[in-house]
Amino acid sequence: MTTRKVRVRFAPSPTGPLHIGGVRTALFNYLFAKKHGGDFILRIEDTDSTRFVEGAEEYINESMRWLGMKVDEGVGVRHKKGHQRSYRQSKRSYKQYVDKLIKSGHAYYAFDTPESLEKLRERAESRKEKFSYDVKTRRQLDNSLNIEDKRFVHQRINNGEPYVVRFKMPEKNEEIYFDDLVRGRVHFQTYNLDDKVIYKSSDNLPTYHLANVTDDYRMGITHVIRGEEWLPSAPLHVMLYRALNWEDTMPQFAHLPLILKPTGKGKLSKRDGDKGGFPVFPLNWQLEDGIAAGYRESGYFPEAVVNLLALLGWNPGTEQELFSMDELIQLFSIERVNKSGARFDPDKARWFNQQHLVRKSNEELAKLFQAELKERGHERENGYVSEVVGLVKERVNFVSELWEQCSFFFEAPVEYDGKVVKKRWKGDVPAFMTELVPVLEQLDNWQADAIKATIAEQIEAKELGFGLVMNAFRLALVGGGFGPDLMTIAEMIGKEETIQRLKAAVENIR
Repeated sequence: MTTRKVRVRFAPSPTGPLHIGGVRTALFNYLFAKKHGGDFILRIEDTDSTRFVEGAEEYINESMRWLGMKVDEGVGVRHKKGHQRSYRQSKRSYKQYVDKLIKSGHAYYAFDTPESLEKLRERAESRKEKFSYDVKTRRQLDNSLNIEDKRFVHQRINNGEPYVVRFKMPEKNEEIYFDDLVRGRVHFQTYNLDDKVIYKSSDNLPTYHLANVTDDYRMGITHVIRGEEWLPSAPLHVMLYRALNWEDTMPQFAHLPLILKPTGKGKLSKRDGDKGGFPVFPLNWQLEDGIAAGYRESGYFPEAVVNLLALLGWNPGTEQELFSMDELIQLFSIERVNKSGARFDPDKARWFNQQHLVRKSNEELAKLFQAELKERGHERENGYVSEVVGLVKERVNFVSELWEQCSFFFEAPVEYDGKVVKKRWKGDVPAFMTELVPVLEQLDNWQADAIKATIAEQIEAKELGFGLVMNAFRLALVGGGFGPDLMTIAEMIGKEETIQRLKAAVENIR
């Protein structure tokens, strides 16, 4: 572990909604920073102006807030007066680093047009080969390496000819390696790497690679924790640190495993969510043809999403599955992140939400449920709603499912389950229910035990089956064969309402 203060960054591009794979990356960075008393920085990597999407940056910030990941520095954070650093790459200057690389011979100008490069790719494909702008091909292409008089290079630039700057891989093969905190020592051969574009004159901006490395250096980033998809870029980044003489302060890398489809085959995508009916974004995102569902709007608690994502690729080494954010911070270790991909399980996601729902107090859930009750025209005090919620919360995965499980506490059933009617409302049951009405009307002690004892006494006197009658009684009160303890329901809805529902059942069930 470095002796410097831990500083990590989450650096998404504002190109659309934040995928849960990106959220997981942000979470692991956040947990690592907080575990080691470090800083969590949010940086927007917007150098590719062609892919910029309006509203994406705000979406990223709102996602961080909803999930409880407090950003110490970065976009959306109020910094102290006099703070000059910008956390949007498009607002930062990189030209000095481009010039430094060219001057030291680690980069060069290239004037090849997109059309000429496309023709080279097509020719290579016709030979069932792949074109690469690299040490083997660059000497035959239109770049400054092949122009002896450098005055002509600057003349072309001054004349406004479009160009890019490419990083120059070594003429002779070198082995590049680094120690990844997740994967161990990783090796690459420079002979297999192409000369990546690091700067474009068309928009006067660096590409991701140069901007990423220089920003990490200038911001004092100590650890780069990012997705596995960036592993092929790592050798170029290592080479850039060397070329810029920053190798001594190069951050440690940790490349996280992919989040896989529910089948375990391939990377999880929006299409998988659409097909399986589950979200892959933290918040709703407006599309041209509709709305892509988010976890928040689908009824998930932020702590459940955090818990779910934390265990996609990491485990604490115990059987424990439920964690608060504070517990995750305390237990998190980058060494316990897996190398192999983590399969996303939509059923497990719902289970996590159910478990965190049950953990919440009845009072907290009642406040959330009150909004739906008011929409349905029911004004009830929190005490009553809290008691109701406590009876049914273990039966639901989401607050939105509470009404289906407890509507009978607030209104009488308007229809009756046909299967239950056929099975339970038969023989002497209707007549018994008719005779039970005056008996209950005479009962003064309207408590669950007293109600049960009174009905049991009548059942015994009529020599009927206890289960048959009680299931029919439940049918009358709730409209079906579900719900918590029947006598508790009767006590809570009250004597008058219970008798009214019993009369309605006798009159309406056929």
